[in-house]
Amino acid sequence: MFDEVKIYVRSGDGGDGIVAFLREKFMPRGGPAGGDGGRGGDVILKVNPKINTLAPFKKGIHFKAKHGERGGGKNMSGLSANTLEVEVPPGTVVKDAETGTVIVDLVRPDDQIVIARGGRGGRGNQHFATSSNQSPRMAEKGEPGEEKWLVLELKLIADVGLVGMPNAGKSTLLSVISNAKPKIADYPFTTLEPNLGVMTYDDRDLVAADIPGLIEGAHMGVGLGHSFLRHVQRTRVLVHLINGASETPMADYSQINTELALFDEHLAEKPQIVIFTKMDLPEAQMRWPEVEKELKARGVEPMAISAATQTNVRSLTQRIFQVVSSLPEQVPAPTSETIPIYELPEVEVPFTVQRESDGIYRVSGKRIERAAIMTHWDYEDAVLRFQNILETLGISSALQQAGVQVGDTVFIGDYELEWSE
Repeated sequence: MFDEVKIYVRSGDGGDGIVAFLREKFMPRGGPAGGDGGRGGDVILKVNPKINTLAPFKKGIHFKAKHGERGGGKNMSGLSANTLEVEVPPGTVVKDAETGTVIVDLVRPDDQIVIARGGRGGRGNQHFATSSNQSPRMAEKGEPGEEKWLVLELKLIADVGLVGMPNAGKSTLLSVISNAKPKIADYPFTTLEPNLGVMTYDDRDLVAADIPGLIEGAHMGVGLGHSFLRHVQRTRVLVHLINGASETPMADYSQINTELALFDEHLAEKPQIVIFTKMDLPEAQMRWPEVEKELKARGVEPMAISAATQTNVRSLTQRIFQVVSSLPEQVPAPTSETIPIYELPEVEVPFTVQRESDGIYRVSGKRIERAAIMTHWDYEDAVLRFQNILETLGISSALQQAGVQVGDTVFIGDYELEWSE
């Protein structure tokens, strides 16, 4: 999945100023006439709305602007070098590779940033003449350009993001509701990079993206987790697909929400349209009444569809447009060369482990408590996945170091758990 790349940029050095004197036929002892060096070329990152991925950087990751030309005699300045433009797709986050600091977020079609400034040209000796030194034999060298390594990280800009477990039917649905032509096959992780499609309804249109399937631990970067999850952050509405062919649909639903919340707590606040897919299959039809009942008990109004037979697909399209239309208009923030517009979420998931008394421990942490709230405790698979999250985050290890024993009580938020191996 080519949505992150490390590149090297270097602006041009300024040209050297020179030492020269006028030597005309009737001016054998002319004054200083050394010209200035030209300015080195800047390197600019510029949004090209026709580019959708970072794939063009496969051809090369080194970008060097040309140097300014050396000054000439008779006070002639050297030519300045042209600016080197490096085109990136909209939605590119630019980070300093060494520090990880976000430099700028390039979102709109006209966004651009001078990422490396060309060096100033050196001054010729004409500038150093004084009343006491009318024939200076000195000039400046050109100022060196800037060089740096950058990380470009792409976050898709889509109105609607389709999320769900691998093989939940996201690519199939996208191909039905939009003009996208994704490759579709019946096995997990079919989609290894997001697909974009344009949905139309009446005289309106929206951009939809199917976000590749998540797996347990995706928020920690397991598999391709971070690559997938960063694309969800741009979307305004999430369409959450529950695989009707899954044996544990509610556990799948809980897991996806848990992964989203652990990666970025704001994702859990995005509007969600929950749909139960593959209603053309007998097993999905059998499971639907129970799933519908459980979701409604949680305050969710789900829809059952079949992308294969297009059952309820038009109703889903109408609902998507209604939800998006009801949201306040989004105005992209202006870009800045010094102030990051979007801060990326931290990879670390902070937590504390406290022994309250003999056999009683408490785990605190905003994200892990949210994960506990979003775990469907009635399903063994969901409980096992939560245990794996504890392992992945290092919470299990921290509890063991604190002295937890089998049978002890562990509180996580409002949930009381019994510790077992």
